[in-house]
Amino acid sequence: MRRPLIACLLIIALNGCRSVRKDVAVREWSDPDSPAASIRITGPARPQETLAVAQTETQDPVDLPPVEDKVTTEEPAKIHLASLELYNGQPGKGISLQQVIASVHHSYPLVQAAMQERAIANGERLAAWGSFDTKVKASTENGPVGFYETYRHRAGLSNPIYSGGEFFAGYRSGRGDFQPWYGERETNDGGEFKAGVRVPLMRDREIDTRRAQLWRATYNQQIAAPVIRAALVAFAREAGHAYWKWVAAGQKYQVGKLWLDLAQERNEKIETRVKAQDLDPPELIDNERAIAKREAKLADSLRELQQAAVKLSLYLRDDSGTPIVLTIEDVPEFPLLRLVDPATVDSDIAKSLTTRPELTELNLQLQRLRVDYAEASNMTQPGLDAMLVGSQDVGAPTSSKRDKSEFEVEAGLYFDVPLQRRKGLGKMNAVQAKIAQVNAKRQMVSDKITAEVRFAFAGLIQTHQEVLKAREAVRLARRMATIERRKFELGESDLLKVALREQYSLEAAEEAISATLGHFQAFSNYAAALAVDRPDESLLPADLPLE
Repeated sequence: MRRPLIACLLIIALNGCRSVRKDVAVREWSDPDSPAASIRITGPARPQETLAVAQTETQDPVDLPPVEDKVTTEEPAKIHLASLELYNGQPGKGISLQQVIASVHHSYPLVQAAMQERAIANGERLAAWGSFDTKVKASTENGPVGFYETYRHRAGLSNPIYSGGEFFAGYRSGRGDFQPWYGERETNDGGEFKAGVRVPLMRDREIDTRRAQLWRATYNQQIAAPVIRAALVAFAREAGHAYWKWVAAGQKYQVGKLWLDLAQERNEKIETRVKAQDLDPPELIDNERAIAKREAKLADSLRELQQAAVKLSLYLRDDSGTPIVLTIEDVPEFPLLRLVDPATVDSDIAKSLTTRPELTELNLQLQRLRVDYAEASNMTQPGLDAMLVGSQDVGAPTSSKRDKSEFEVEAGLYFDVPLQRRKGLGKMNAVQAKIAQVNAKRQMVSDKITAEVRFAFAGLIQTHQEVLKAREAVRLARRMATIERRKFELGESDLLKVALREQYSLEAAEEAISATLGHFQAFSNYAAALAVDRPDESLLPADLPLE
């Protein structure tokens, strides 16, 4: 009877350890739109069996992450820069949005801080692999004084198995005069070598604390990618708003400078006409008042430009990370307006629902919670472990019976079961509630993404129309101002009417610039709604230039 039992236990043990001989599998996990390097995970293929997880309305089958038998030590790839040169500090080139975004990816400190999420997750995963470390154990127990003088020494190795259980092997030596009831502690003169395996047959077979901790760490490692990408999208949006505000401030300053130059040029002509007694002296005083007012207006515009440049410098940095404060010479013209087709709103909503990192993160959190549920469900199962141990004493026998010289095999089954199972059931209920929370958040995030895309569409369409109307108002106001100046030169008008016409023209120009600013800020919102972390004007087609 002993030999069939031993053979059965050997088959069970070898079957339970089959996962350690599986081929190494490789899985690439990457975010196709993210500039960050993909996470490369190598390790033994996952077990074919599905975890026993109770199905609920909000649950899908558990999708376990792959695991690795060693930690990848290679450094992640450096952030890929856009095919643009960073700003080199030379004035007059005109800074583009792409250069600012490239600087954000390359040198923005908060991006560097976000990138550390990957290093944190990698460290936590390495720590989780520590549960599978091979352990060395040794001890010595001696009784040199007393009726029974004994000396016992032992050393061994214990290696956890990924599929559950462990291998163990060791050596022990028992010398001296042992108590009759402790005869098993004595060994032959050469000591005893022992090796064995313990395999779970029910609880801890599909999942245990070690594997659950490792799988959670693997999901945390994968969650790092959408967290980083969400930060990049947010920073790109902030940088875009700061950039367009700086461009608008520069355009307003240039318009104010133009109208100041126009008043100063007219002042010389008025002086000549006053000297020739063609105009009354109050006309000259009134023009000088207009010059002073426009100089004050220009000083205020310069302040806004400088403040906008300082804010933009938080995102525009050199290779060493030092902020670059731009000047008026660096201000470019606004690009052509962007066109958006209202018929594409539904397709863009569908696209954003698949590319937004917030949803990716929530999906991974849901998978991580399902690992928690599987672990809690495992706690409610009975424990049944099989153990097989072989031992052999070597050296001269210590007994004339030679009872320790034969090769020995010991097989056993160990059973335990929690009767109330409150720990497992309580954790299962808690995890189910957390899963419901994540599903509710996912629904809210999906609705929010849909609203953001529609909001961005409405902003682009309406600001496009607003800019066109504002530019038409500028064209008409400038035409009237030109006519009024011509009439003043011919003596058919007065300086008050000229000043009013020019004031209307200046206000119309500033309103057009503000409308254009709103249009391109709406463009930044649109890019962020679609989770584009490197937005540029080519994201949408350009409108035709105005004639």
